Amino acid sequence: MILAFLSDVHGNLPALRSALADADARGAEKIYCAGDLTGYGPFPSEVCSLIARRRITTIIGNYDAKVLAALARPSDFKGSMKPGKWRILDWTCSHLDLGGQKFLSGLPESHRERLAGGFDLLMVHGSPLSPEDTLYPSLTSEGLKKKLAGERPDILVCGHTHIPFVKRLEGILVVNCGAAGHPVDGDPRPAYALVKVAEGKPPAARIIRFDYAKEEVVQTIEASTLPRSLKKDFLEGNKKREVS
Repeated sequence: MILAFLSDVHGNLPALRSALADADARGAEKIYCAGDLTGYGPFPSEVCSLIARRRITTIIGNYDAKVLAALARPSDFKGSMKPGKWRILDWTCSHLDLGGQKFLSGLPESHRERLAGGFDLLMVHGSPLSPEDTLYPSLTSEGLKKKLAGERPDILVCGHTHIPFVKRLEGILVVNCGAAGHPVDGDPRPAYALVKVAEGKPPAARIIRFDYAKEEVVQTIEASTLPRSLKKDFLEGNKKREVS
């Protein structure tokens, strides 16, 4: 059985469409999303709508939770954030429709599932500790033990850092599926992960990089009031973000 895992779409609808088409073409029988559908990209509502229409098993990301919190209590964020970051958050809040808000508010923080072959999956956004915690490629066995928070899955899938990797540590297949909409490692191609599970064989995973029509994202940012610096981030695969 082939499963596709994506994360950190961040409002990039053209990239999401390409990721789903690529996963479908590679024979993925089920697709999952590890959160952060919104923020930075100009299509927050459309991304939520497509994920919902495809009935993709999805959890909430830290940015998604921040959007919901800012919608409820904007004053908690406006004065405490750097102006550029508030500008992006405020824009996202004002362009997330009621359907998107309802979809995000119904998402859990984690997902557990017994997969084919009897393997236990745990999908989180950051780590089992919290949606804002991180798992990087430098992760060691000792480091993983501290991150598990009492969990012991066969497959641990996460996102959040936007840095994709696959590692087998302590008998656990650790998969960070990277960013399906906002890559940050200097490669402008987004990423997602394919995981293969079968009876009698250890689960295996690989990272897929794919290209997409970036012009639609750039042109939509240009026509919006989002910071123009975001165009360069999407074109170059960087995560400078707006800090001033």
